[in-house]
Amino acid sequence: MSPRHVLWDADGVLQSLPGGWERAAAPWLGERDEASEALLREAVAVEREALVGRSDFLADLAGVLERHGVDVPARDLHAAIWLATEPDAASWAVVERVRAAGHGVHLGTNQEAHRAAHMRTVLGYDERFDVSVYSCDLGVAKPDPAYFERAVAMIGADPDDVVFVDDRADNVASACGVGLRGVHWTIADGHERLVSLLRGAGVRLGQARPHG
Repeated sequence: MSPRHVLWDADGVLQSLPGGWERAAAPWLGERDEASEALLREAVAVEREALVGRSDFLADLAGVLERHGVDVPARDLHAAIWLATEPDAASWAVVERVRAAGHGVHLGTNQEAHRAAHMRTVLGYDERFDVSVYSCDLGVAKPDPAYFERAVAMIGADPDDVVFVDDRADNVASACGVGLRGVHWTIADGHERLVSLLRGAGVRLGQARPHG
């Protein structure tokens, strides 16, 4: 039977950071060197608690900057890197084709609260998805199997009625482990490949329609 729902990851699937993290960070932290790499590694490490709603990432990022002796406002750096992500138009067109065929389309993403709010409002994610599953709201993050169990409960579907699309193999493997159908794909793989993988998972695609 054709699955009724598709759960989409965001980063690497629906959106990306033009030029990558290094280019975005350079005006604030200088060219890539050992010091800037160490700062960004620590920032990513402290973000893990914020991804499950246990801390405020902006406050934690301010602490990282202070420890590394970088006199840059945390909010400005956050905006320049974490909020500079741009939606991928071709990916959104595929989402709309999936919706046009009658499937439920849902968002399943690991995000801290400030970036989640930006995605919901500025990037318009709330308008595009039936159910949005942000890790910071859920209190658990991918690839924890509990994330997917709670996600399908929010969607109101059986696990095998949901196809999950993600750019990370460990996330896809975890989803499959609790019964979802997995599609491992990233923007760099090309959208023809995405369409092929979706069809292989039983997903129908209709005619793309303009959003709004």
